[in-house]
Amino acid sequence: MSQEPKETNPQIEHAAASDESIQQVHSALLREKPEPKEGYTPMPLFLLGFVSAMIFVVSIYFIHFRAGFDPMVYDERFDPDTMGSGAAQAVAVDPMVAGKRFYNQVCATCHQANGMGVAGNFPPLAGSSWVLEDEARLIRILLNGLQGPIEVEGNIYNGLMPAFRQGSAYNWSDERIAHVLTYVRASWGNDASAITPEQVTEIREATPSTTMWTVETLQAAGN
Repeated sequence: MSQEPKETNPQIEHAAASDESIQQVHSALLREKPEPKEGYTPMPLFLLGFVSAMIFVVSIYFIHFRAGFDPMVYDERFDPDTMGSGAAQAVAVDPMVAGKRFYNQVCATCHQANGMGVAGNFPPLAGSSWVLEDEARLIRILLNGLQGPIEVEGNIYNGLMPAFRQGSAYNWSDERIAHVLTYVRASWGNDASAITPEQVTEIREATPSTTMWTVETLQAAGN
């Protein structure tokens, strides 16, 4: 018994041809594109070098044109209402306020916020004859620093007192030194006269050497 050939559907044949064409197109597109890779594409070297150079140039520019900016200094009494016609007006500085700020930023690390110092290392400033009596001697200590043992109120201390004069590591102005000493001489029960910037300038000019003081050389300088 013979079988009659089945009739084919033109629409099915057309669909099959269309699918084959689509697959061929996709294969061609895949051959033209690179295989996907994991990770990221690194920045081109020339662009990395350009960015690095710009950061370096901006840093140098900021250093040279920072207009004397000091992150350790700010004026808590600044009032924009006191500025007239776009020109800065002089603001009176309270030595006690400025001195306390500078003291707490630097000096309190060794002498403590209460001025009591650290036993065996840093002498107390509260009630100390070294603070209250000889103004010139006290200024000399802050200008050039002090090394070696020192006796304060019957106790021996042997910590190092750094120099604060301009050109030293701290590079304090005569005005700032005067403010700190004024604060120290009038705090924690101390009741001594203020130190002026002019006094500090006078002692600094009379002591051109930057050699650190000892108790012996201080005593000799006071004679």
